[in-house]
Amino acid sequence: MSRFHAARVAATLRKELATDVEMVHGPWGEFAVLVDDENVIRVGALSTVAILPSVSKILEAVRARLSHPR
Repeated sequence: MSRFHAARVAATLRKELATDVEMVHGPWGEFAVLVDDENVIRVGALSTVAILPSVSKILEAVRARLSHPR
């Protein structure tokens, strides 16, 4: 489930924000979204039981991070 969710999130970020997206698959099913190497969303073990943030929540977090660069 998380790979499908990650692909859907990546496609939405590309479309809505016209930004480059890189997907990296790790061995433990972790789900994280980084902007400029900083975590915007991170889900560890819960991603293995399909408790993932919604696409709209991720998009909102990325938009907020991009509008306030550090």
